[in-house]
Amino acid sequence: MISRVRTVAFQGVDAIPVDVEVMVAPGKMGMQIVGLADKAVAESRERVQAALHASGLSMPPKRVTVNLAPADLPKEGSHYDLPIALGLMAALGALPAEKLAGYLVLGELSLGGTVSPVAGVLPAAMAAHDLSLGLICPEAGGPEAAWASVDMPIVAARSLIQIANHFRGTQVLGRPEPAVRASAADLPDMAEIRGQATARRALEVAAAGGHNMLMCGPPGSGKSMIAGRLPSILPPLVPAEILDVSRIASIAGELSDGRLSDRRPFRAPHHSASMAAMVGGGHRTRPGEVSLAHRGVLFLDELPEFSPAVLDSLRQPIESGESVIARANYRVTYPARFQLVAAMNPCRCGMAGEPGHACARGPRCASDYQARVSGPLLDRIDIRIDVPAVSAADLLTVAPSEPSATVRARVEAARRIQSARYETLGLPATTLNAHCSAALVERVAAPDAAGSKLLREAAERMAFSARAYHRILKVARTLADLAGSETVGRPHLAEAISYRVATERPAVAG
Repeated sequence: MISRVRTVAFQGVDAIPVDVEVMVAPGKMGMQIVGLADKAVAESRERVQAALHASGLSMPPKRVTVNLAPADLPKEGSHYDLPIALGLMAALGALPAEKLAGYLVLGELSLGGTVSPVAGVLPAAMAAHDLSLGLICPEAGGPEAAWASVDMPIVAARSLIQIANHFRGTQVLGRPEPAVRASAADLPDMAEIRGQATARRALEVAAAGGHNMLMCGPPGSGKSMIAGRLPSILPPLVPAEILDVSRIASIAGELSDGRLSDRRPFRAPHHSASMAAMVGGGHRTRPGEVSLAHRGVLFLDELPEFSPAVLDSLRQPIESGESVIARANYRVTYPARFQLVAAMNPCRCGMAGEPGHACARGPRCASDYQARVSGPLLDRIDIRIDVPAVSAADLLTVAPSEPSATVRARVEAARRIQSARYETLGLPATTLNAHCSAALVERVAAPDAAGSKLLREAAERMAFSARAYHRILKVARTLADLAGSETVGRPHLAEAISYRVATERPAVAG
């Protein structure tokens, strides 16, 4: 007898349908799994047999063949345990095969017959909804799966016995409810920043338009502190973005208890991170930091301490909004529309350009250190500012700084303007100024006569690249949106240019 159960294989954030075919036939007792399965899938044989035995069902004294179709699609992960077990139970008559035909199944089995959590439940649930199927998954993944559809049948079980009883009608399992993670109420506040008026303004502009930002300054000037306040002024994710971000977190196994959150990701990898950790890859092609920061912020502290190859690997995701991982036997694409925020010291000792400081190595201390960050990567950073050391007078200032709530209100207002503009042009409502194409930004950020003259003079004098020219227009468009102006004027362009040239090849600070 042959039974069939539907499951999925993951390619990036996409769930590809897979048929698990189980045949019980006369022959030497044993189980064989075919269909380009990796080691974790091959080991399912032992887990499935032990789980069935613990659930009171013995393996038949016959030959069991499990085929994972299509056979030329690589199968990775432990989530094939449950579909194989249920397919075998259906082949043995312990479960009604006709009822299983309406479900997509995934889950890992323990030796005691319990269903353990697996990564990728949300993408699998979305694939099941597209196929007009229900979903059978681990109990821990139920709240996550419930977000895929309000009416899709979902069986979130703790054990094989629960699933068997559910389909027999002796223990009907209720549909899980979507779960939301409580928003953090104790985010660091902008009011805690003393001084650094230029950095505060630049952070607001970066948040409003989704622009990349680089801060250069001596140790202790507050670069990391300023970057840590960025999440407190970013608007929450909209529902479409929540699902987009949560799919990646689900594939990476980083959804806590299946709870989704409307908080934008903030990833801050250590400077020892490898290229696979940054852009994705490895044996099972996991998403990297650029994808885990999708729709959020990727903060790179001590930027020149990262490997130059790792930094240059960011250039393509910054431009395209995707991380493409190509190997000899597969090609996977993960979304990676992130906002890059970076911090660096001006030199190895960190004090170049500071009053009263003289470096023993001279200007080379700064030039050699900053040369670790390539020009093409710097060209992709819209806002570059110097963050000077804070004086004691600034720290003793009793006047409170503007709180995050006030700044966030202005950021949200600017983003609403952008949303309305780009929806009118037929683009997604989540499009920001930083995401515009060159042709589009020339259309929506066309400067007035005075602004055009200033931009032309600055471009000639400072030899801006074409990319720099368009990124200045994007920042100027954001500044105009913050000011509530329909037209990009000379003041907006002047401020945008100042952000571009503040650290123009920041080695000059040395």
